[in-house]
Amino acid sequence: MLTEERHEAILRALRLQGSIKVSEVAAKLGVSSVTIRHDVRELAGRGLLRRVHGGATLLPEAEQAAPAEAGPRELAPQDEQLVFGMVVPNTSYYYPEVIKGAQAAAAEYGARLVLGVSHYDLRQEQKEAAQLLADGVHGILLTPSMDLASSPETGRWLESIDIPVVMVERRASFELGNVEQVASDHVFGAYLAVKHLAGLGHEHVALLAREESFTTPWLLEGHARALAAFGMRPAEPRLLIGSAEHDPAGMSAQIEQFADLVATESVRAALVHNDLDAVQLIRRLMARGVSVPRDIAIVTYDDEVATMAAIPLTAVAPPKHAVGAAAVELLARRVADPDGAFRHLLLRPELRVRASCGA
Repeated sequence: MLTEERHEAILRALRLQGSIKVSEVAAKLGVSSVTIRHDVRELAGRGLLRRVHGGATLLPEAEQAAPAEAGPRELAPQDEQLVFGMVVPNTSYYYPEVIKGAQAAAAEYGARLVLGVSHYDLRQEQKEAAQLLADGVHGILLTPSMDLASSPETGRWLESIDIPVVMVERRASFELGNVEQVASDHVFGAYLAVKHLAGLGHEHVALLAREESFTTPWLLEGHARALAAFGMRPAEPRLLIGSAEHDPAGMSAQIEQFADLVATESVRAALVHNDLDAVQLIRRLMARGVSVPRDIAIVTYDDEVATMAAIPLTAVAPPKHAVGAAAVELLARRVADPDGAFRHLLLRPELRVRASCGA
């Protein structure tokens, strides 16, 4: 259906009903809600209707644009500042740089960024997003607190949002056809770490990672692929440690177990996710008289506080700033072109070599 035909259908429905819902018009015309929302915004700019949350109403007669004396004329849309919402799990680790990237890109587009924090709670996440929708944002950057594979509710909720949504540092399933994504390629990041350690002569690289982390499945995949690619021996140990918040004693014991393996020379190289656990591991190794990198080479993942360890840590650095910026760019593109191709972007991390690898 052509743009002009959609516009006429929207205005006809308004004249008959007095108000419309974006979702209902989209279903009736067989197009996306994003497309109809864009149409409503354009018609509002021409003074032909009034936008309301989720739809539009007829303008009061006194506010309707007067027809030109010489006949119909095309009115240019009024300028409107873009406003994007952003909901992240926290603002203390990893995400501050993502937010900075989004802020920088938003400024380039002349857009305003409104932030919400979910604290890894789905209900809070939905509450923050609902408030952003009520505030009239044009699109939402969202980092879901639940794994889409294990939370069908999250997927259904994302599908129900009728403005553009870009997932940030999460991977969308094929079922979420109208949700775009920008994420770091953590599979490549893990591969990069193992490749570096293999180049230093190590025949095996252990993996220490947090079991509850969204990043861990991708690290496991990249780690396994790299071991196979470089002819390394099987991936043992691969310890998936618990949560410092929910089981601090258990997590401490698991790190201690890993330190035992290093002390007995069963492990000579390791990839550790994340920086905080790597810092704790090095402290325990040094207390045992184990030297880094003489006795073990370590690469950590995230590069948030890797330089603040007792020995500056070689780290894989996801492109956090670039991820935030690319997410805003996708939103801006979607608002400008509702019917354009949907994009799923993976951005590659980089390796920052420091003292913990001995090279």
